[in-house]
Amino acid sequence: MNLLPEKTVERLSQYRRMLLKINTKDMHSIFSHEIAGMLHITPVQVRRDLMLIGNSGSQRKGYEIDKLIQLIGNLIDSKHGQKVALVGLGNLGRAVLRYLNKKNSNLKIVAAFDNNSEKTNKEVSGVMCYHVDELAKIIRQEKISIGILSVPAEYAIPVSKALLKSGVKGILNFTTAPLNLPSNVFLEEYDMITSLEKVAYFSKKR
Repeated sequence: MNLLPEKTVERLSQYRRMLLKINTKDMHSIFSHEIAGMLHITPVQVRRDLMLIGNSGSQRKGYEIDKLIQLIGNLIDSKHGQKVALVGLGNLGRAVLRYLNKKNSNLKIVAAFDNNSEKTNKEVSGVMCYHVDELAKIIRQEKISIGILSVPAEYAIPVSKALLKSGVKGILNFTTAPLNLPSNVFLEEYDMITSLEKVAYFSKKR
């Protein structure tokens, strides 16, 4: 299968989380309009996404929930899981650590890094926090492939360079500093201020 569009992968992740929630109920199948209604998108978009991954469903029964969950998992997840490093153990970093390790068993934060000696050489939510000077050694040792940046903006560029040199292939950037990375590294940037200002603009218009 060809590489899926980024927005499709985002929606597939949302579909799976929603399906996992309702899979505990007495529901075995679901229609595209039901998925669309829960996620505030169109049924056409849902059908397009699911056709891209080879599931056209049934006009009479819709989509089998168990099979759809499994199909999405086979596409998104790595067979043996992927290890994640978190750099920056402030309030945001701690929140990300607690949340992610509870929500996704395929993606696991296995090491955290900080430059504050009061935070290092301690476990936080079951994850050891190392001094940032040990970043390269630990990432190679643990075979970590993904890095999360929750450091102050001025440290984002040097830390991202250190992650790349250590072999990381994907970075989630929670800082406000834009990063310019090589094409062989996938970058996802989440700017909380921009998102909040977007909400503010559209709420003002209403």
